Amino acid sequence: MKVTEHLAQAVDKTLFSFEVLPPKKGENILTLFSNIEPLMEFKPPFIDVTYHREEYVYRHHPNGLLEKKTVRRRPGTVGICAAIKNRFDVDTVPHLICGGFNKEETENALIDLHFLGIDNVLALRGDPIKTEGHFKPEPDGHAYACDLIGQVADLNKGAYLDEAQDDTWATNFCIGTAGYPEKHFEAPNYTSDMRFLKHKVDRGADYIVTQMFFDNEEFFKFERRCREAGITVPIIPGLKPMTTKSQLTMLPRTFFLNIPEALAEAISQCRDSEAVRAIGIEWCINQSRELMAHGVPCLHYYSMGKAESIRKVARELF
Repeated sequence: MKVTEHLAQAVDKTLFSFEVLPPKKGENILTLFSNIEPLMEFKPPFIDVTYHREEYVYRHHPNGLLEKKTVRRRPGTVGICAAIKNRFDVDTVPHLICGGFNKEETENALIDLHFLGIDNVLALRGDPIKTEGHFKPEPDGHAYACDLIGQVADLNKGAYLDEAQDDTWATNFCIGTAGYPEKHFEAPNYTSDMRFLKHKVDRGADYIVTQMFFDNEEFFKFERRCREAGITVPIIPGLKPMTTKSQLTMLPRTFFLNIPEALAEAISQCRDSEAVRAIGIEWCINQSRELMAHGVPCLHYYSMGKAESIRKVARELF
């Protein structure tokens, strides 16, 4: 079932969803299942599964030379989506990224998802490789999320890369895309960022899920700008309860977002991690309640592999 169908059926109700990370290579999938199980009581209609692109590592050899090696630390997104769907009978939303794929590899991944009965994808450009300063597309790959969205939309019309193919079957993916309430860090201003987002919707995105934020006013302004720009698709806010003091610097550095002064001050005064978690959970609950009162169709939580804080938030709301 498509994400947009779930949203349409939930009349006057805010749905609950969350995102999980694939286990690191060598870890057991049962660890992932154990983090999902506590959240199933809140009946998520869909669960997102992230995709993590390759990294470069350098290994020293006894002769003094360095070997540059490509590794994927969290493989298995497609298989994990199928496993979650089978284990919990819930729809899954695999993340599909530009980085690390050419167009044919993207098409083949979409065919695999289609055969597995997975109806949704979240199409993203993705981050650059950590050791590179900026994003570099693969040869014959996509440089921008809008072009990746366009390829998925074309496949939904039965248009494959090999135009000589006859009697092709059309896929039927619901396409999600990312929105940035505090602006994508590479966009020069809010106007251009909104223009890029509108282009993604025009290319075929069916809904938007936002980057995490901690100030609801940023979301309300973002939503208003979207509607003024003619973007009518559903907008799902993304949230995360803060759990450690280190996130005061890590989250802004990694995700280019702002921590409200009141939240930052309260967390900085905490003496231990338990106190930080309590404040983070309370802040997230208050955020969620205000957004639910505003009428958002769904609240999407970034778990980062940890379920307990989100469970405590969800218990107060769903």
